Amino acid sequence: MTNKLNDLTDHYRGIISGLGEDATREGLQDTPKRAAKAMQFLTKGYQQNLTELVNGAVFESSMDEMVVIQDIELYSMCEHHLLPFIGKCHIAYIPQGRVLGLSKFARIVDMYARRFQIQENLTRQIADAIESVTNAKGVAVVIEAKHMCMMMRGVEKQNSLMKTSMMLGSFRQSQATRAEFLNLIQKR
Repeated sequence: MTNKLNDLTDHYRGIISGLGEDATREGLQDTPKRAAKAMQFLTKGYQQNLTELVNGAVFESSMDEMVVIQDIELYSMCEHHLLPFIGKCHIAYIPQGRVLGLSKFARIVDMYARRFQIQENLTRQIADAIESVTNAKGVAVVIEAKHMCMMMRGVEKQNSLMKTSMMLGSFRQSQATRAEFLNLIQKR
């Protein structure tokens, strides 16, 4: 095991013991290591950066109308309780001579989502990243997610859904452009 994995494993063992459970009993013996590996996976976005992730997948194009990528699944961890929030991200941009490879949108969402987050910041980070990579005329991002910190603890509201949006460039400046995007992502 790497030093980081060893450290995380020891911490999880301590958490399990601190909760009053016997970390050495049969069902829990390997749990600290599994939990440590799971947390490393759930936060792998810290090991990624935008330049390496995009890897030059920006291409010349004469497309100058809205491009929408809808229903990108996302899984993140609330930075306040370290509990998951799960949802979908919808992205639109208006190219200005360059388009981004389609899979890169999902990879950008994952990179930022796989960090400790609040949804409001995640929405902005995704929009800013796409704008910086594409130099688009406008970028719009909407995220809708269910938060386990609100569902499993606290107020325990099972049907609540949080929606956040970030509008940059022409999506912020033009009500018609913003309305077109919001209409396109409406569930039918």
